[in-house]
Amino acid sequence: MTADRLLLNSYILPGRLADVHEGLQHAVEGERIGLSGIFVSERWETKEIASVMGALSQVTDHVGLLAGATHFGTRHPVVLAGMGATLQTLTKGRFQLGFARGVASHFRAFGIPALGLDGMRDYASLLRRLWAGETVEYRGPAGIYPEMKLGNPCPDPPPMILACVGEKTLQLAGAHFDGVILHPFLTAEAVARSTKIVRQAAEEAGRNPSDLRVYASVVVAPDTLSETQRKDVLDARAASYFMHAEVGRPLVTMNGWDPAPMERLAATDLNRFEYSSGKRDDVRAQLAAGSALLPRHWLETGAAVGTTEECVVRLREYQYAGADEILMVGTTPNHHGDLLKVANQR
Repeated sequence: MTADRLLLNSYILPGRLADVHEGLQHAVEGERIGLSGIFVSERWETKEIASVMGALSQVTDHVGLLAGATHFGTRHPVVLAGMGATLQTLTKGRFQLGFARGVASHFRAFGIPALGLDGMRDYASLLRRLWAGETVEYRGPAGIYPEMKLGNPCPDPPPMILACVGEKTLQLAGAHFDGVILHPFLTAEAVARSTKIVRQAAEEAGRNPSDLRVYASVVVAPDTLSETQRKDVLDARAASYFMHAEVGRPLVTMNGWDPAPMERLAATDLNRFEYSSGKRDDVRAQLAAGSALLPRHWLETGAAVGTTEECVVRLREYQYAGADEILMVGTTPNHHGDLLKVANQR
């Protein structure tokens, strides 16, 4: 970890968007202002990760490009290995392949296998073996594959990072992946606990703990936003996470919070909006209203809010808690110019 300089990354294309072109412009701006990396979270209807990353590879020159994240089981291992190898070529080595476990109930409804910890571990191993040029025969928790092989090995395979919140998944990341994306709305103290779990698991697996990259995801909502923007960036986003018990429970556990408010939110029917066809603004307003069921300090201590200077202070708290890099969530690179100037003043 670099103690005196914040390494800042940013999501582009947050939430449900119909057109990715604006995100390409934001990536160009992020590279211009000095971001470390650009992250894209996959939504199949408008943000299919290979398409977006391919476009980003051609409009940027040196900023890191990170899938943060796609999901296990939505692509055949050979297809995904080929995607990763191709994107490494297109980006000239700037690509990182991020995974998230996802919400199992949604995957089951779609007929997509929801892999457990052993399946995720083995899936990562399958990709590494394919990139190494092996012919792979596999039957196990990641699926059944009689004989898989890429036409050509990948001499510079992309690092694989895992989005985590629960202790067991953090241990999996430390033992078998190249880095970890911590979930938004963790406090700085929770990031310190999470980082300790990841690095201890790496050490126990015989790996060098310092080789893993820990990204602390932090919702950034400076007071330069309008009230409507702030509710979208902060309030609606908080509800969109805590309304899923599979996500909310490990979050409140890691933060040491009383789970009752999260359980009340999860008991509502807000999760019906996850894949609804309603207007985006209407959906976000409903989610923002739902966040009233959560204690306000959850949103304030688990995010960076206030003036630009106050946001930077909070980001540094996450850095001092052990994060190698910060992933800014909610706002996009066009909002981050002043923040970067303040963050890296000498």
